[in-house]
Amino acid sequence: MRDPFREGLATGWKHIDASQLIDNPTFEADVVIVGSGAGGGVTAEILTAAGLKVVIVEEGPLRTSSDFHMREAEAYPDLYQESAARKTADKAINILQGRCVGGSTTVNWTSSFRTPPTTLNWWQSAHGLKRLSVEAMAPWFAAMEHRLHVGLWPLPPNENNAALARGAAKLGIPVAVIPRNVKLCWNLGYCGMGCPTNAKQSMLLTTIPAALTNGATLISRLRAERLEFSGRRAVSLTGTALKPDGLHPSGITVTLRARHFVLSGGAINSPALLMRSAATDPHGLLGKRTFLHPTLISSGLFDQPIRAFSGAPQSIYSDHFLDSVAIDGPLGYKLEVPPLHPVLFSTTLQGWGEAHARLMREFAHSQTTLALVRDGFNPDSRGGQVRLRDDGSAVLDYPLNATYWEAARRALLTMAEIQFAAGARWVTPVHETSPGYTSWAEAKRGLSELPLAPLVCRVVSAHVMGGCPMGDAPEHGVVNDEGRHFQIENLSVHDGSLFPTSIGANPQLSIYGLVARNASLLAAALTGQPKPAIL
Repeated sequence: MRDPFREGLATGWKHIDASQLIDNPTFEADVVIVGSGAGGGVTAEILTAAGLKVVIVEEGPLRTSSDFHMREAEAYPDLYQESAARKTADKAINILQGRCVGGSTTVNWTSSFRTPPTTLNWWQSAHGLKRLSVEAMAPWFAAMEHRLHVGLWPLPPNENNAALARGAAKLGIPVAVIPRNVKLCWNLGYCGMGCPTNAKQSMLLTTIPAALTNGATLISRLRAERLEFSGRRAVSLTGTALKPDGLHPSGITVTLRARHFVLSGGAINSPALLMRSAATDPHGLLGKRTFLHPTLISSGLFDQPIRAFSGAPQSIYSDHFLDSVAIDGPLGYKLEVPPLHPVLFSTTLQGWGEAHARLMREFAHSQTTLALVRDGFNPDSRGGQVRLRDDGSAVLDYPLNATYWEAARRALLTMAEIQFAAGARWVTPVHETSPGYTSWAEAKRGLSELPLAPLVCRVVSAHVMGGCPMGDAPEHGVVNDEGRHFQIENLSVHDGSLFPTSIGANPQLSIYGLVARNASLLAAALTGQPKPAIL
């Protein structure tokens, strides 16, 4: 199997593994980009295509398709934030985020939705983002769909997804096929461990190689520590080189100077970098209103094999429970399924001892459904807040309040009913005290009375949004609708932290489209070239 990235490195692409540095270097560029995920990758390609000198800083390692062996024990510690164990401050929500070249685009499950019109309309009316209409954003989404080969999944769903479709159909709940950013996919089902066949059109395979071909420099294993300011401008970024383990400082400090700085570290890390840097925050908005789509899990056992580890992880979804409620009313939820792999499955399911062992013996017969709760629109859904620990690392406080738990109960009831309709013989929410249920009638009674609380009912997330939100004025946001910081003249934010709410959909395509727009505007501003015709 070819490894296009390694082939590119052999031709002279500029990559520096900071763990190998032996002195304290200084780099200069037109633009320094912090982070190499959806926002950083798209920005790097667009800026280098405009002739700008770009340095990309990535805290995680460079891993390419030759390194992806579909083994959880390798993937989680190597490719994810905190070894796939990042949690909120109270440990109640587990957060999956990438930490490698390509960021979460290297390890996500490829679902690619445009920002829903209801969300864009809300941003216009409630947050003053008048230029981000459905019509204005459509060409940018279309451009990135073309660039990243986004299309409806053409193959039959695996049994994990098919069960969601079958149960929903029996209940009259509409479902649809998920668009995915893949090309010549082998339908393996191990997307979360890095794609070994170069089918996933991640930043690792697309925009970062393009940027490197255009002359960009990639520095991996370099932790962005703080920005230095002079007046209203950032003048440098200080980074700490990490040892080959990717965790501990090597003792080497790297200084990066640039005309402009772009933060694309994700919706926890980007606000945290600004906080460590004591960046001006006159209205106290930095790190606030961070959203997660806090997700509930329902697991069912079937007589027939499900083998949720095999085949495209996500190919069927339903927005019925988003579309049937007012966006600012009771919290709605999107229905999807996850892939199931032994480590992820065993560490997520409740119980211990024989009860846990019994569930693991049924692994191949287990079907799991997810309900992604749309947070940030209801007045009582205020999200969380990024703060700094004593050592400067970032942590997210995200309290789960009564408004959330009311939605959680509705979501758990919905998922159980669908699973029983699909033929499940036993269904349980992922909940520490649930006995599990053998019929929908039993589940309806039990779930209606089941106590719901943090750490008792399992909540997960892979979608972190907000913390550096867009607004129509400095008192309403950290940045404007172009991602430009209101107070720091040469600083932009190009990642999911831009969102003033969650979006009610898997966020990668929303980031791609919005960042493509904003990076194109930035390229025009920095080079004096005309704005893109698409505008």
